[in-house]
Amino acid sequence: MTTTASSAPHSSHHLSPAFPGRAPWGTAGKLRAWQQGAMEEYLRRQPRDFLAVATPGAGKTTFALTLASWLLHHHVVQQVTVVAPTEHLKTQWAEAAARIGIRLDPEYSAGPLGRDYHGVAITYAGIGVRPMLHRNRSEQRKTLVILDEIHHAGDSRSWGEACLEAFEPATRRLALTGTPFRSDTNPIPFVSYAEGADGIRRSVADYTYGYGNALADGVVRPVIFLSYSGSMRWRTKAGDEVAAKLGEPMTKDATSQAWRTALDPKGEWMPAVLAAADRRLTEVRRSIHDAGGLVIATDQESARAYAKLIREITGTSATLVLSDDSGASQRIEDFRGSEDRWMVAVRMVSEGVDVPRLAVGVYATTIATPLFFAQAVGRFVRSRRRGETASVFLPTIPTLLQFAHELELERDHALDKPKKEGEEDPYAEEADLLKEAEREQSEPDGEQDQLPFEALESDAVFDRVMYDGHEFGMQAHPGSEEEQDYLGIPGLLEPDQVRLLLQKRQARQLAHSRRKPDEEADLLEIPAENRPVLSHKEMMELRRELNSLVGAYAHQSGKPHGVIHTELRRVCGGPPSAEATAGQLRQRVQKIREWATRMR
Repeated sequence: MTTTASSAPHSSHHLSPAFPGRAPWGTAGKLRAWQQGAMEEYLRRQPRDFLAVATPGAGKTTFALTLASWLLHHHVVQQVTVVAPTEHLKTQWAEAAARIGIRLDPEYSAGPLGRDYHGVAITYAGIGVRPMLHRNRSEQRKTLVILDEIHHAGDSRSWGEACLEAFEPATRRLALTGTPFRSDTNPIPFVSYAEGADGIRRSVADYTYGYGNALADGVVRPVIFLSYSGSMRWRTKAGDEVAAKLGEPMTKDATSQAWRTALDPKGEWMPAVLAAADRRLTEVRRSIHDAGGLVIATDQESARAYAKLIREITGTSATLVLSDDSGASQRIEDFRGSEDRWMVAVRMVSEGVDVPRLAVGVYATTIATPLFFAQAVGRFVRSRRRGETASVFLPTIPTLLQFAHELELERDHALDKPKKEGEEDPYAEEADLLKEAEREQSEPDGEQDQLPFEALESDAVFDRVMYDGHEFGMQAHPGSEEEQDYLGIPGLLEPDQVRLLLQKRQARQLAHSRRKPDEEADLLEIPAENRPVLSHKEMMELRRELNSLVGAYAHQSGKPHGVIHTELRRVCGGPPSAEATAGQLRQRVQKIREWATRMR
């Protein structure tokens, strides 16, 4: 059968303005350019397997259902099976398909399918329970399988093995993902891999539409990240009290405990950040009247506490969504169609859930993986009209700031990750998270594996704004005019206007700082762009470099190491190396290089 792109179905012209519910200005009722391009590529090749990678919010559902309509209309397939990560998404797929005339049964469990249906919507967990049922269905009738967020189906895991068994006989398989990378090195079913020049095999997408392209096309919102630091104090299991500031270089364990102290609802950090986020939401709602906010919590106890804090701050209740609550999907749907301000959820809203009016987020979870972070931010980038912006509030944790800077990077799933001897596995945490996603709800969630500690107190400090790979702002107290300068950025702006406005706000803040008396300058009044957040590993490298130079200079000069370190402290100022800041260490490195040069 010969087909061309021009013969593609026109079912998309039946789409209502509400479908896919996030079409920006001028795109409702027709395919976006990337969707049309992906359709043309598929129809040109007519492959059995096709992997489409598109950033969250770009409209993968519209593309997949338009393609399904074409394949059904041309009798290439006789039925459709959609596999989704969650029960809520399964229902969402069925509702979206119904709007273009494809009837999917989201309640199907076994037996013959009703004549009124074109197929079924099922979860990966459902496939895992009864893979042979769906294999028989795929063998009996020509089937298109749509595998939504296929990174969940990593091979050698229960869901991956079940998908391989169930859909090996399928006539066509369409894989979709917004984050085509996993922590492990297990191949994903029905995805092709190619070896690169470095010998590492990586996933090969048939069509890719990244966040950078989507942002340039006005399909997704630009994201403004607002980072908050502050002083934390906690007590370890041994009874020692530890104090630290978020953003300071610390060991992995200390960073984790400082982070968890910040997120403790009984401290001062979370109330201050939630209040700031609510002020930001108020500003956004001046131009986007139904804009909503989402707090992503680590566990149910924290989620309930955050919802209580929001009520105390705003005077109105927040929608609380808990993963094991049978009414969770309905609560999400009710919030989606309302004009309520806030929703608090535990993880489950981080992927695939379509609430286009979400414009402000608070990342109040200790999950630190690129996969989860990308999916979480994806909840806020779904644009409905030109000029909308998204705002996400973060703790000043180096890993999270790195993820924020790398938002536009395109990633592939690598099968081979060479690990240097003695190197810490950077993917271990994400592997644990994916295990948790497949675990029964009755099983422990792994929180008990974290080092025990007791959060004592915390406070919040506005730290910086990150946008388009750049950093803006200086530290400021919550509630100050300086903080409000950034919280008050209009909710409707073009991407280049956001950057220009941030530059102006920082310049104004810096000029105001210079006019203050020295005794009032109690915060780190250095522009964020000159104030990088370093990891513990980077600090170790700085200390190692300094010690190496001191050793070389000791050999050259004949002076003991201790004498040289003492002299460096006398000349440059500051505490011993173990307590020195990155700037102080760099100053000493530069000074000892000067000394060594003079001796030559």
